[in-house]
Amino acid sequence: MTELVLTILSQNTTDTNSGRAFMRLHKRFDSWDALAEAPVEEIEREIAVGGLAKQKAPRIKASLAAIREQRGSWDLGFLRDLPLDEAKAWLRELSGVGPKTAACVLMFALGLPALPVDTHVHRVAQRLGLVPPKATPEKAHDILESALDPELVYPLHISLIKHGRRLCRAQRPLCAECPLLDGCPAGQGFAGAQ
Repeated sequence: MTELVLTILSQNTTDTNSGRAFMRLHKRFDSWDALAEAPVEEIEREIAVGGLAKQKAPRIKASLAAIREQRGSWDLGFLRDLPLDEAKAWLRELSGVGPKTAACVLMFALGLPALPVDTHVHRVAQRLGLVPPKATPEKAHDILESALDPELVYPLHISLIKHGRRLCRAQRPLCAECPLLDGCPAGQGFAGAQ
């Protein structure tokens, strides 16, 4: 549950802001039951520091209600026993859960080989030619997951995020410093233009 709530809070904000919002929730509500029973307005107040509280609070509350209604507990461990596509589909039925959030829960909380495609992973994969230039993040999830051995999903995810933050930035990528430059179609174009 922690990963699900954290990931909903992380949507369209920084890790710092979503972390603050989660800590406020954790401090205010001593259990998932308490959070599930709280009025939406109270949840909004607690997570306001993370941004988009008016959208995220109802999503969190609705997701908790759906999980409790369908499962009778807060344990998402049952998802490990489902095929990956079914586990993703189950999570995506929850309010505010898209492909990235579902993949984060499955990978980080349950250790399954689901690949979250955030803005960094998407950008780096496109520039390296791992996915087509017009591929949506959702399509990139499917393409990258199907191309990878399951044991490589987690390390690749972490590596692509680090690479996207440090070198392959959205604005002014540092292609001249990139160890992948020789195999990067976009980098060749950027480096030639510099």
